[in-house]
Amino acid sequence: MSTRKKKGGDYFKTSNQRGEIAELKKNLNEHKSLGIQKDAVKKVIAFMTCGTDVSPLFNDVVKSISTPDLELKKLVYLYIINYARKQPDAALRIVDSFRKDAQNPDPIIRALAIRTMGCIRIPKIADYLKSTLKLALRDKDDYVKKTAAICTVKLFDINRELVFKEEFIPKLRGLIQEGNPMVVFNAVAALTEIGMKSGKDVFNMNSNMLSGLAAALSECNEWGQVYLLDALAAYEPSEKEATTILQRVSPQLKHKNAAVSMSAIKVIMKYLPLVESKTVRKVSLDAMRPPLITLLNHSIHPPEIQYVALRNINLIIQRFPDMLTGFQYLKEFFCEYNDPIYVKIEKLDIMVRLAANSNIDLILTEFKSYAKEADTEFVRKAVRAIGRCAIKLTEKAQKCVHVLLELIKTGVNYVVQEGIIVIKDIFRKYPNKYEQIIGVLCDNLDSLDEPEAKAAMVWIIGEYSARIENSEELLANFAETFENEGTQVQLAILTAVVKCFLHKEEEAGELVKQVLEVCTKKIDNPDLRDRGFVYWRLLYQNRKTAMAVVLGKKPEISDQTFQIESKTLDVLLANINTLSSIFHKPPSQLVKGGRTNNFKIKGENYGSDDDEDEDEDEDED
Repeated sequence: MSTRKKKGGDYFKTSNQRGEIAELKKNLNEHKSLGIQKDAVKKVIAFMTCGTDVSPLFNDVVKSISTPDLELKKLVYLYIINYARKQPDAALRIVDSFRKDAQNPDPIIRALAIRTMGCIRIPKIADYLKSTLKLALRDKDDYVKKTAAICTVKLFDINRELVFKEEFIPKLRGLIQEGNPMVVFNAVAALTEIGMKSGKDVFNMNSNMLSGLAAALSECNEWGQVYLLDALAAYEPSEKEATTILQRVSPQLKHKNAAVSMSAIKVIMKYLPLVESKTVRKVSLDAMRPPLITLLNHSIHPPEIQYVALRNINLIIQRFPDMLTGFQYLKEFFCEYNDPIYVKIEKLDIMVRLAANSNIDLILTEFKSYAKEADTEFVRKAVRAIGRCAIKLTEKAQKCVHVLLELIKTGVNYVVQEGIIVIKDIFRKYPNKYEQIIGVLCDNLDSLDEPEAKAAMVWIIGEYSARIENSEELLANFAETFENEGTQVQLAILTAVVKCFLHKEEEAGELVKQVLEVCTKKIDNPDLRDRGFVYWRLLYQNRKTAMAVVLGKKPEISDQTFQIESKTLDVLLANINTLSSIFHKPPSQLVKGGRTNNFKIKGENYGSDDDEDEDEDEDED
């Protein structure tokens, strides 16, 4: 027989010889040689890993559970965890061995026994596990206590009522004040998991717990810091506590792990409104900017990380609109030639949100250059972004319209059509203000082949039919293909023709009759047919009423159209650094039964020059 020591991979080599299980059974019962026993158990684990059923060897494997050899004990525990569900009665018979190991002088063995008991997901194990856990949570060794904290969550999965009845929650809360960062982190992680699964606030944070979290924050590993920061973000502190926590959290903004820095940003956003000192608020807000910008660094982070950062930034600047408007920050959102399209589009949206009278010239120059690129989708988004800037900034709308006209005059088909769609919204925002450009738009009628662009152009002709000399002729050209157009274009033509008739009754009389007859007699779409009947009766019964309805004042559009509703924004900001902040949807809409953080993050212009002036005035007083 060869005495060569086996390598790890050798255990996975099977000979497919009959009687191999019998040989393993024999070796497992070889009490004279620990090496033979250990090799046999390793072989069993290898079979188990490969999917071979070795449950018949359960009784033979568990005989080695009382071995003093730590490696062999770990292997036996691993086997038990895997097959305990198949043989629950046999697993319960060796519970006494676990409880004995849980009192072993070696803390590693104690922790191993506790962890293994927690992994045996059998309902009957709960009664045995509770007493062992209670002792472990009071253990002198920190490693055992942190293992017991995590095991409490596993007990909660087995029997929720037992965890609350036996008061495990207060014991976990007590661990937060232990002082050891490893214990604190695992206690917080356990409370977080139990809170999410039960839907209850199990933290009940107090000042002592807060001190424990703050003290452990800088000493935990990066994932522990995320748990601690999220726990701090859910707490409602006093002003004094908020100021102290802001000072403790600020260093985490420089952490190399993006998850840590984003969690720190969430805490700062939550605590900022609670601090009265404008100097402290400004310093904290200023400290948030660099980590956000660093996440966009091409040389450090891949496009996927940049996209996640951009989605989070998009939410943050909706609550703190002046946070990144300076040129030194704005330039970080300029699109690079090698950016993926999803990154480029998100940057466009953020630049529109950051657009202000002070930086619009620079932004328009960028957008104009983007509109000349080869990517059609990106070009369309760039043209629409220019239109959004015109709607957002009334004082600079003329410059935006001028840039749009320059792009339309290039004659590029998709640019022209996107430009017309955008200008329609500008006309709605600023009625009767830019009529001089209608002629340029009408020169491009023949190039329109997209439904949205056609509908936009028809709307413009109908809205300004009184000022366009040949408006009825232009509409008649569209009406010729009325039955072949999509519903969007048909509805636009119908309304535009009625508007034209109200302005030019004699010139458009025959046209409106023709369109109304087609709508009410030949069209199957109920929306279009019903609108046709409504217009026909209005025109027939009372022209004055028809003018009030069709030509009445329309709701003004604004850039707020592109803002997330305030309450939803509160929820998303409270869930920064999660999937919610990427998809811009509350957790309840992403995961069935998902728990939503609902604390409110107020937005103020903490970083403005006015705040600095007020601080100076206070100092003078």
